Amino acid sequence: MSRPGRAAAWKGLAEEVAACERCPRLRRHCREVAERKRRAYAGETYWGRPVPGFGDPGARMLLVGLAPGAHGANRTGRIFTGDSSGDFLFAALHRLGLASQPGSRSRDDGLTLAGVFITAVARCAPPGNRPTPEEVARCRPFLIRELELLPGIEVIVALGGIAWAGIRPVLERCAAGAIARQPRFGHGARWEPRPDLPPVRGIYHPSRQNTQTGRLTAEMFDAALRDAWRDGRRPASWPLAAARGILRDRNVEGRSR
Repeated sequence: MSRPGRAAAWKGLAEEVAACERCPRLRRHCREVAERKRRAYAGETYWGRPVPGFGDPGARMLLVGLAPGAHGANRTGRIFTGDSSGDFLFAALHRLGLASQPGSRSRDDGLTLAGVFITAVARCAPPGNRPTPEEVARCRPFLIRELELLPGIEVIVALGGIAWAGIRPVLERCAAGAIARQPRFGHGARWEPRPDLPPVRGIYHPSRQNTQTGRLTAEMFDAALRDAWRDGRRPASWPLAAARGILRDRNVEGRSR
């Protein structure tokens, strides 16, 4: 695929994600949040749509979160942007030299990532931050297609238990065959699905529930991300991407307007 062809593929995927209406409950909730708004953001226009992934298409590490925050990515239109979870995540990536700045306030703030791509198992902000299994399944094709466009991925990091569970059927689809049994999720958990697939690491999600209670500290998060980065290795063949000969590019993000 040529450079223009690859850019067009990312753009088309971002537009398709943003236009998705597969989950009526989630779409209704996102629109309601965007209309009501939080008082602190009363003067802003909320994105209020499904949120595409963001990062370096030449990434070697894929971070998979749960879903957009109601007043974070559902407001700003970029994953992990505009809320405390994103502040915690991007500060860590900046400390590790993987993000150009320590904060993420809007999708036009100039942030770029190096070697990292960030996505989620659900693309709409769910009520109570809990998408149903059926809603996660409807989003799955988007994550599979992102992996098709990310041939350099050497390690996958699941941020939280729902992302940990959600990555298994994605890798089953990528492998088109049997993969190893997945262990229980835990902070620092490691799973090697198959020799020709990247290893998967589990890390606690940087939610307020975890960071403000001390369950997840900045030191723990940095160490886990550093270990995951070091754990990365290029699979012998990336089953989906290897057949596509995709060239590397610079940062991409969904900006359907």
